[in-house]
Amino acid sequence: MNTEAGTTTSSAVEDYAKAIYALAAEREGPVSTNAIAERLRVTPASASAMVKRLDELGLARHVPYKGVELTEEGCQLALEVLRHHRLLELYLAESLGVPWDRVHDEAEVLEHVLSEELEELIALKLGDPKRDPHGDPIPTRELEIEEDHTASFDSLEPGGRGTFVRISDSDPQMLRYLAERGIGPGEGFEIVEKQPFGGPLFARFGNQVHIIGGDLAARMRVEVRA
Repeated sequence: MNTEAGTTTSSAVEDYAKAIYALAAEREGPVSTNAIAERLRVTPASASAMVKRLDELGLARHVPYKGVELTEEGCQLALEVLRHHRLLELYLAESLGVPWDRVHDEAEVLEHVLSEELEELIALKLGDPKRDPHGDPIPTRELEIEEDHTASFDSLEPGGRGTFVRISDSDPQMLRYLAERGIGPGEGFEIVEKQPFGGPLFARFGNQVHIIGGDLAARMRVEVRA
């Protein structure tokens, strides 16, 4: 991919831009280099060096006493990578039958080499989808994204109802656990019981009550019904 200045970006630069974008969305503001390092599983020193590289490219800047944030150009790069990634995930899942716990790792590799022509063909093939298999919004061709206001599943109390809409794709084991129980985005639920101190939730999906561990519940996003 190319920046506005015409510089071809590396896959590492693209990965960092995407990670900073995701972390900033979660934290609603600048992010620390330690958070970036943890996200990408690198050392803080490596993260600091790459953040400096992004600054040199005009893709990010360090806000004193706050952290790192993307520039407008950096946001556009991150959204372009996200569009590639999420379209690929959906294509792999729907057209090739790849299980949803495996599409993330495949898309991580392919997102950096996907041409704009092939991206467009995939989008048309899928009918210009709005969501990937995990419920994440897919940026438009204009690189705009609609982030819904959702709640964390683990924030709900017994009696809470709603619709499961989104799940982090970073842990295949969690995705497999949900898939084995037939739980996916779009499923309605009701909280039956909640154990204290970060313990599991007992939630009814359809006619069955399932146990959702605290770590998994924290990664699930839901739309709550009154």
